[in-house]
Order: sequence, then C-alpha cells, then structure tokens
Amino acid sequence: MKIRNRFKAIAIIAWFTVVSGCTKSFDEVNTDPDALPDVPPTNMLANVIRNTGEQFGGDVDGYGTFAGYIVKIQYLDYMAGLVPTNNTYGNRWYACYYNNTQLKDLLAKTAEGAEAYKNTRLVARLWQCYMWQYLTDGWRDVPYTEALKGGEDEGGILKAKYDKQEDIYPAIMDSLKVVADEMAAGFGTDYVGDGDLIYKNDNEDVEKEMKQWQRFCNSLRLRMAMRVSGVAPDLAKSTIEEIATNPDKYPFIDVNADNCYLYWPGAAPYYEPWYATGYTGDSRVNNFGMSDIFIDYLKETEDPRIASVANTASDGEYRGYENGAKNPPPVVARISWIGDRYMKNAAGFTPFFKSCESYYIMAEAAMLGYNVSISAQEAYEKAVNLSMEDNGISASAAAAYLADKGKWNNTKERIWWDEWVALFKNNFEAWALYRRTGIPSTNYPSKGSIYGNAHNDQPFRLPYPNNEYLYNKENLNVPLSEVSDYVWGKQMWWDTRTGVK
Repeated sequence: MKIRNRFKAIAIIAWFTVVSGCTKSFDEVNTDPDALPDVPPTNMLANVIRNTGEQFGGDVDGYGTFAGYIVKIQYLDYMAGLVPTNNTYGNRWYACYYNNTQLKDLLAKTAEGAEAYKNTRLVARLWQCYMWQYLTDGWRDVPYTEALKGGEDEGGILKAKYDKQEDIYPAIMDSLKVVADEMAAGFGTDYVGDGDLIYKNDNEDVEKEMKQWQRFCNSLRLRMAMRVSGVAPDLAKSTIEEIATNPDKYPFIDVNADNCYLYWPGAAPYYEPWYATGYTGDSRVNNFGMSDIFIDYLKETEDPRIASVANTASDGEYRGYENGAKNPPPVVARISWIGDRYMKNAAGFTPFFKSCESYYIMAEAAMLGYNVSISAQEAYEKAVNLSMEDNGISASAAAAYLADKGKWNNTKERIWWDEWVALFKNNFEAWALYRRTGIPSTNYPSKGSIYGNAHNDQPFRLPYPNNEYLYNKENLNVPLSEVSDYVWGKQMWWDTRTGVK
C-alpha cells in the first residue's frame, strides 16, 4: 500500500467512526461528537507521526540556518523571530506535549488489552521517548516529571515544574532501554496497521515491521548516548557498547532501506512540508538559498553530494549567500537554491534517522576507545558510502571522494564534518551536532542580528513559548534565570564548547 493510501485510509476510518456513532438514543445523540472515545489506536498513532512530520520536518530556515545550511535571500533573517511571541517554535513545543498526551491516551485505552496491542504500544512508547528527546534538545530544561498530570487522579498539576536536562536525559535513555529489552524478548502478534506511516509493508509482515521499529529504537539510543559522551562518558560507553557488541539483540539502522523516513502522499493537504513551504503552484518561492558556509565547504572538498543538496545558480555555478547580509543579492537566481531532491517532490520525505548516522556514531565511538567491533576508519567509510547512496551519488564518485578530499585522516573532526553534510534536511540533528562539536567551525550567527555583537554564536536553544510566560511564569523563572536574550545563556548539558556566548 502506498503512503498516500495510508493517509487516505486513516481519514476514511475516522469518518466511519463518526458516522457509526449515529443512534436514536437521546443520550448518545447528545454526546460530544468531537470526543470520539473509540478512535482506533492505529489512528491515534498515525495522527502523532503525521503531526511530528509536519511540525519538525517543516522547518527550512530555522534549524537549517542554525546548522549552517540555509539562509533567507529575499526577506533577510536578522534573528528578530527568536522571541516567545513567535509561534513558530512555540507550536513545536506544544506539539511535543500534544503528541505525548495522545500517546499516553493511546496507552491508557489499550491497557486492558495490552497483549493484543503489544506492538502498537511498543511503537507508542518509543515515539514518546523521541518526543521527549526532541523537546529537551530544543529547550534544555523542560517540564518532565510533572508534565501531563493535569487529571485529578494524577494530582491535577496544571503548572508543572521544570526538570534539568541532566536528569531528563538519563531517564529517557532508561525508558528506551526498557523498550529495547522488551522488543529483544519478542514482538506481539498485532500488526500496527495503517497508523504506521513509516514502516508499514504491503504484505502485513509483522516481524519485518517491528524489526524496523526495533532498529529505530536502538539507533535513537546510539544518538542520545553519543550526545552525552562528553558529560556522562560511562553511560555513553555502556550504552553504545551494549548495542554494538550485541547486534542480534539490539539491531540498529544500518542500511538505507531501514531509514526512519516519513514519505508524504503528495496530494492536498498532505504535501511534504518543505515542498509546501517552498512552492506556490509550480513556482519555487525565492526566499530560501544555500548558505555560503555549506556551499563553500562542499566546493572546497569537491563533495559530489553538492549536486543533490543544492541546485546550481542561474549561471551554472554553485553559490551560497551570507546569513543576515546587509542587503539581498541583486539577483536572487544567482544564489543556489535547495536541491530538487529535497524540496521539489510533493511526495518527498521527512527524515527522522538516517543509516549513515549510526556509523558516524560508531566511528566516533571507536575513536573514544569504545568496543564497537569495527574500526573508526571502517565505520567512517561505511557512513560516507551510505550517505552517498542515499543521495543518489554513484559508487565511483563516492570512492573518488574517499580517496581524495574525503579521505580518512584519523581525526574526530573528519567524522563530524562529513556527518554534518550527511545530516542535511534532518536540520534539528545537524544543529545539535554543531552545538556538541563546534562543527562546522565556520558557522556564524546572522551578520545583521538585532542583538548586535552581544552573541558570537548561533542560538543555544529555542525560545520558551509565550504561554509559559503567561501561565507558568513561577516555574519558568527557574531556568529563565540562566537564559540570555531568549535563546542564549546557559548551554545544553551536553554542549561543552567554550568561548561561545
């Protein structure tokens, strides 16, 4: 079944759910028709995955600019949007809590038949962890232990306290470990169904579907472990070694066929978010150009992936533009725009995890002396080849790159630079990589920033949403005391860089 049919199936099921509620009973007629108490769990899961893709996959110039990939070339970005009243980031904050509320409801509704819904529940719990990871990596300290406890039976907590990222991260990793161990012990018999917008297969093969979710679970554990390797080395080492040395028990995403990608239907209203943002009819919106940081590096290293991530300018050259320049380019068409592979396909994809990331992590782990059953060079070259393949680059071009400008040089910097290139479109993760490693070292904030010279770096975090200022200010004041100009100040727990402000 094609992805567009999955979305269509969800809509049809939801419609029948409403229609089947029609009855001659006065009490039932007067039941809130929007409540839908019997929505199938698979529909709830589909709604969450779709919402995740729309909210977090729709970013172009926000995280893309923070990561050094993309800049605005018509309506220049001077960082004025990094304020609480800008709903762009606030909506993503709410999406994390909304999605986890929906998943919590799903788990509650399937609790009595837990064994019959075992696989659906495993995926739901896994996605909860993913939402928490996204939330804390975006804002650092957030409501966690008291979050989603507004019901009277849970304490009626309407103003949740903020937990420190130092406490949240290990807790999420513990939850992922529990899910990973349950998956390793055996899957259920239920087919997740149309709600699985990522790994559903035409043959309704339960084992195949759940094996792919299992790989995503362990890949997410690898990502989080490496992120904290500089501040919690024992936790990072034990987690990565457990996965790397037990591939049968803890498989991870190691081929592109298992990438955690959400493919969109390509029909209204379900267009791939970058396409929806970047096109008006058949015309490309001319406000998103490639950053000089990205293009200059790709040209310097003669990286063949440049043909995938970027289009040539109108004169046939690849050319980036300065972030926050004083004036727009005289001719916007003389700046490279985002590559067609990533923006021109209405039925394109939103990436959540790429197989190459697993091997960049393994390469770095090997450099740290972890036992990962593969050398740093082997893992690095494997990662590069997977990224090239995913971008449609020929094996010969990939080999030429690895023999020349992309050649292994036994440094972590070599890994980080290439990983940064490979993460394109998963911009949030590329921004996290930059905050952890300082790569790309050529990155810089908007030249025309409204904050002047007060800050020499891209944002450390996202702005807390306005409603937190309005309705939870007492609790918000705790982390806010260490925040400067909404998005700077105290760095992420795992961000150990110095000299940035």
